[in-house]
Amino acid sequence: MKISNHTGSRGGRRRTSAAVALGAVLALTATACGDDGSGAGGDKGADGSGKGKIVFWDNNGGVRTEIWKEIIADFEKANPDIKVEYVGIASTEYQSKVDTALQGGGLPDVGGVGAAMLAGFAAQGALEPLDERLGSSSLSGKLNKDMVESLKAAGGGDDKLYSIPTSANNGVLYYRTDLFKKAGLEEPTTWERFYEAAEKLTNSGKNEFGYTIRGGAGSIAQALDAMYGQSGITSFWDSSGEKTTVNDPKNVAALEKYAALYKKVTPAADLNNDFTKMVAQWDSGTIGMLNHNLGSYQDHVKALGIEKFRGIPQPVGAGGKRVQVSNPVDGLGLFKSGKNKDAAWKFIEFATSKAENSKFNEAAGQVPSNTDAAKDAWISKAEPTKLAADALSDGSTTIVQLPYYLPDWNTISKADNEPNFQKVLLGKMSAKEFLDTMAEQLNAAQEEWNQQKG
Repeated sequence: MKISNHTGSRGGRRRTSAAVALGAVLALTATACGDDGSGAGGDKGADGSGKGKIVFWDNNGGVRTEIWKEIIADFEKANPDIKVEYVGIASTEYQSKVDTALQGGGLPDVGGVGAAMLAGFAAQGALEPLDERLGSSSLSGKLNKDMVESLKAAGGGDDKLYSIPTSANNGVLYYRTDLFKKAGLEEPTTWERFYEAAEKLTNSGKNEFGYTIRGGAGSIAQALDAMYGQSGITSFWDSSGEKTTVNDPKNVAALEKYAALYKKVTPAADLNNDFTKMVAQWDSGTIGMLNHNLGSYQDHVKALGIEKFRGIPQPVGAGGKRVQVSNPVDGLGLFKSGKNKDAAWKFIEFATSKAENSKFNEAAGQVPSNTDAAKDAWISKAEPTKLAADALSDGSTTIVQLPYYLPDWNTISKADNEPNFQKVLLGKMSAKEFLDTMAEQLNAAQEEWNQQKG
């Protein structure tokens, strides 16, 4: 895997998010009152006895509830003096739930902390650095180095590790092999074949569509993936590291072509579909292709069986080069205000051990962070996971690293621009205006980040 970016060690903390801004004010107030401000609201928490009750917040509740309950049951059996209270929170609601708890109290002991949200939480002093705990743990040397470095880079520039990786995801193009065969279409391994198939498989009168596009929550990363995949641009920032490439003319042209698919070869319902609705729609209908990630593989197996679909790496461009944006590494973090950190750390160690990490990722269809778990036999049997692992390691793929280190990345890529992307799909905003707006926000965030870091 070739990772391309120009972020270096520079950055800045553009805190336009109300929650982040308020967190900064509270931290300053606590310091002025004699508190060191080292935790959420100045609360440093405590290591505790290593026994008793801990609270765990799942950042993908509903989707991963079943497998987490299995892991918790295994953990409680191995650690009868520790009880885990599970709280499942939908991925779309997780950040606001944590931000609210940061201001009003009630954070858990341990929770899901993926790269996309890491900088915002770390900027508010909410997370415990984990470098020392990992260094003296049985996990030391057992975690994928790229995943660890990815989470370090996302943490805000202080080179500390605030989350232990559990898994890596990757973009996947799922396609219905039965529909492709019936239509005499070749596998959509190139963008040219992708567009050809999207058009040929559409018969809206029969409710048959070539593609389903994500227009609801989470739409921006998928749109960026399609953009950079077609344009072939390999870095999110220009050579100066100060200006984003999102509104490069090649990306504008790519987004125009991609957004034009809406309602032409896709269902109208796509405008508001998040990934759960999009996946359910694909699994139950006659839609030719779906862009998602490894996480929905098991859903497709249950709905369609392995005979009717394949999941392959993203299409390659005209020059035979595959470019895709980074999928955030997921992980588990200790909240600094927790009163039982030793017990919570035991849970993190257990959940990322070989057996449990393998079990989790087999259920999720993702790439394990534990290097021993990554050798388990199920990976070779789960074709999309195997193909993704190969694509990320054989040099065929260039990854455009998204700026997760910016505390406001999540706000810019979600609340600020998801409604605008819907306007693009509806023809009420041009692709250029949409990308210019996003570029202006990103450039301002990067400038302040660079100023802060010097």
